[in-house]
Parts: sequence; structure tokens; C-alpha cells
Amino acid sequence: MAGKPRERIVSVDGRRYDRRPIRTRCLTAADDIVKVVEEYSRPHRRPGDWLVVSSKVVSISQGRAIPESQVRVGWLARLLWRGVRKVPYGVGLRRPSSMQCAINECGALRILCACIIGFLGKLVGRRGDFYRIAGMQAATIDAAGTSPLQPDCVVLGPKDPEKVVEAIRCATGCEAAVMDINDIGGSWVLGATDGIDRPLLENVMRDNPCGQKDEQTPVAIVRRIEGDGKERGA
Repeated sequence: MAGKPRERIVSVDGRRYDRRPIRTRCLTAADDIVKVVEEYSRPHRRPGDWLVVSSKVVSISQGRAIPESQVRVGWLARLLWRGVRKVPYGVGLRRPSSMQCAINECGALRILCACIIGFLGKLVGRRGDFYRIAGMQAATIDAAGTSPLQPDCVVLGPKDPEKVVEAIRCATGCEAAVMDINDIGGSWVLGATDGIDRPLLENVMRDNPCGQKDEQTPVAIVRRIEGDGKERGA
């Protein structure tokens, strides 16, 4: 089921921005994400636009959606997943298979240290230490059952997002970013070309205009609107 449509126009720091979600076909590991972005944005993009790509479709195109049945869960993952805090925006590592994928990605020692430091932080009322230690590759893992496009897979974070956005810029001539965004205000740039103001883009995309369900709009154009209503690149 598709989520509630967001307003296309948003104001940030006194300037207005048009966010244009672009619908694509269902993407798989057989797709080249750079070619997909170039193809589907071609009829819509203009010089000066910013192209935003969902981190999840980048991961899927890289073959980083792992069927849960293929994840061999070890004793450490079975021990640690229960200590992960429940959050309203998803399962994350609170599942043995996704915790095991975090261990595979980041290393057992790093995840164990993150758990210990995270636990100590909770004792003094501080949150977020686990992911600060574990890193973005752990924070961007989606558990099986949370992605409508890959419901039976654990979806890992994208590999080398900085290289991906540079390739998109070369193919399209537009500045580009790979982002991880959720429906409760979480907005993170994982990779961006030099011409993008990362904090600004995170604010522009904070309400997740591309959606979180099955909208099938993993690419968006961000375009600044001048004071007289005339559009130009952000």
C-alpha cells in the first residue's frame, strides 16, 4: 500500500524547493543503478538539479539484499539482538539475522564493543552510542520483512556511495546524493558530490517525499524555486 502523498514544495531557510519523485520499474541486482538514474531522470532533469537516490535501491542493485534463509546466525548474534532497543521506525538489528549481518559487515569485536558501550551509555541516560561505535554500515541495515520490495531479505547499506554519486554525476551532469530516509524525520546523506550542501539536503528531504512503502519512486529531483516562482537548480 502506498503511503500518504507529501507536498512537493517545501521551504527551508527561507528558500523554496521542488522535490519531484520519479517512478521506476522494480529494480533488482541485475540493474545498473547509474544507468537507471540516467534513464529515468532524463525527461525531467535540468542543469543545476540535484538527483537524490534511495540507499536501499543502490544496495539492491549491488546485490546487497540477502535472503534471510541464507544468513547463518551465530551464537553472538543470538545473544546480542535482544539488547537492541525497540524503535518506531523499523526493526533494524533487533532480529538475529540482521544482527548477524552487522557482525559480518563490521566485525564481531566492533559490534561487541558497540553493545557494551551502548549499554553503559544507557545507564547514564545517553542513547545512540551503539551506532556511533558500530558505524553507518550497521545503522543502514534493514531487517527482513521491512522492505516491501525485498520482504524476505536483509538489506545491507550501500557499498561505496561516494563512488556511486560520482558516476551518476558523470552520466547526468547533475550533482547527486545517496540518502537513507525514514518516515519519522530521519534523513541522512550517505554519499554526495561536492556541489551538494549535505545539511541543507537532509532538511529538504526530511519528510521523505519519495515515501517509505511501495510508491516505487526511489529517485527524486530537487530543484530550487526562485522568489518569483521561477525554478532553477538548487
